Amino acid sequence: MESTASECICVEQLEIFAHVGVTDNERRHPQRMTLTLKIWPNEPFDKLQDEIGRTINYSEVSRTAREFIEGRSDKLIETLASQLASRLLDRFPAQAIEIELRKFVLPNAQHVAVIVKRSRGTGP
Repeated sequence: MESTASECICVEQLEIFAHVGVTDNERRHPQRMTLTLKIWPNEPFDKLQDEIGRTINYSEVSRTAREFIEGRSDKLIETLASQLASRLLDRFPAQAIEIELRKFVLPNAQHVAVIVKRSRGTGP
């Protein structure tokens, strides 16, 4: 993703619990995952006039992401990340978003991750 914006808001490794996995057994109980979000707002930081209403509220983004993920039951983390990126772009005034979703299920590996990058006007 090449965005002309150089300023972004980042939420690093937000802990979430999701019903995600290929088997019914994997989806039966929520699994710990982490979510990293980078959001390039429509408004440059120097134009915000120190007003929260002019920026993207990272608490609201985090709450929206958590509620979205916890309300789903997907087989693939790729699907979950893709749908979340679309949801956040629809809901918040951002020109671009990058999502990294980590799952801790592979033996002998720290994590498995998928990364989705989206800009306005690009879709899945």
